[in-house]
Amino acid sequence: MTTYLPTIKQLQYLVALQEHGHFGKAAEACFVTQSTLSAGLRELESLIGVTLVERNRRVVRFTALGERIAEKARRVLREAEELGDMVRAAGKPLSGDLRMSVIPTIAPFLLPRILPRLRRDWPDLKLYLREETSGAACESLNHGRADCVLLALPYACGDIESEILFEDRLFLAYPGNEQPPETATADTIDEKRFLLLEDGHCLKDHVLSACNRPELRANAAMLGTSLHTLVQMVDNGLGVTMLPEMAIEANILANTGITTRPLIADHPSRSIALAWRRASPRGKEFELLANVLREVTGR
Repeated sequence: MTTYLPTIKQLQYLVALQEHGHFGKAAEACFVTQSTLSAGLRELESLIGVTLVERNRRVVRFTALGERIAEKARRVLREAEELGDMVRAAGKPLSGDLRMSVIPTIAPFLLPRILPRLRRDWPDLKLYLREETSGAACESLNHGRADCVLLALPYACGDIESEILFEDRLFLAYPGNEQPPETATADTIDEKRFLLLEDGHCLKDHVLSACNRPELRANAAMLGTSLHTLVQMVDNGLGVTMLPEMAIEANILANTGITTRPLIADHPSRSIALAWRRASPRGKEFELLANVLREVTGR
């Protein structure tokens, strides 16, 4: 008796359609035409004898069984990718493709320091980077779209292994025309003038945790979309904010009059870490990468 099994390509099409909810976007993500993706999914439905996706001009809607099969397909694809990871892990370390997600409050400040060293010392490593908020990065990791994540802990990222690279101290930042306090504690922050990152950035939670003042979340004057935006807001006298040391070392305050003071608190820092799936066969390789990153950053 011959058993007909779905192909890896068909499963990739199905998962892409579930992620994007649109045939055109799913086809673009798979680097195929929309007609090719649609035909592949119809072949898959014919093969297993059930309808997975209800189609009309306005919306793509998965059936209940289609949702379950797509989730199973995601796990199958992850296992298939890990077969290749096993081969790479058994061969030359830090070679081949590596997909890394990096959070926005790390990427512009740390990547310029580490990428030249990786290119120089590990020329066979093809690093594909994606900047994502912590929640999206952890979702990419757990769904197999990323192999590892550069993020700040503590953060609930699922079933992961991680290596702490260094502690990133937090600093209070003040407009240049103001006299900052000699000792910057959370008690000195005026909650009506405190500027925070918008929701989705884990740095916001790390700042609030370090301050240990719940009312700061409710009374924050304004929310910024990035650290660079917060810097411009402070420089224009709109309030005060909190900045990580790595951003200050990367000259984020260049051409501003902003002054800073290190935060005095029980936990005045966030932990910068490299994380990967606990079941990944490339764990030893990621430990090596973590050691390289520690050496480059001098921590």
